[in-house]
Amino acid sequence: MTESAPKPVPRPSPETQPFWDACERGELTIQRCEDCQNLQHYPRVRCTSCRSDNLAQVAVSGLGTVRTFTINRVPVSAAYAADVPYAVALIELAEGPCMMANILHCDPERVHIGMAVQITYEPRGEVQLPQFKPA
Repeated sequence: MTESAPKPVPRPSPETQPFWDACERGELTIQRCEDCQNLQHYPRVRCTSCRSDNLAQVAVSGLGTVRTFTINRVPVSAAYAADVPYAVALIELAEGPCMMANILHCDPERVHIGMAVQITYEPRGEVQLPQFKPA
């Protein structure tokens, strides 16, 4: 029997390092523009609303709602062969921004639009990958 390939590991950039550092502490953060108060995810160099570079990482609740999802039944690579089927969802965070993540600890057939979810983390190499589970 052959061992499956390792799953990819995110490579933090200067813009995303504070996000990954917070994940390592078990804390979900998003960016807030200190000029217009816009909240955004994923981390960027500038605010998507006013283009300011005056951005801060702020902690959020880790609660959200499934906005849409798909169930992957065919692995995208050998690294995911043991995981199929699995649900990948667009999560609308309670604070507003959306993020993409897998739904863990749940039969994929039970995932539905409007489902309440909460943050959980999947150890992946040197990072804690934010995922979600039913709330």
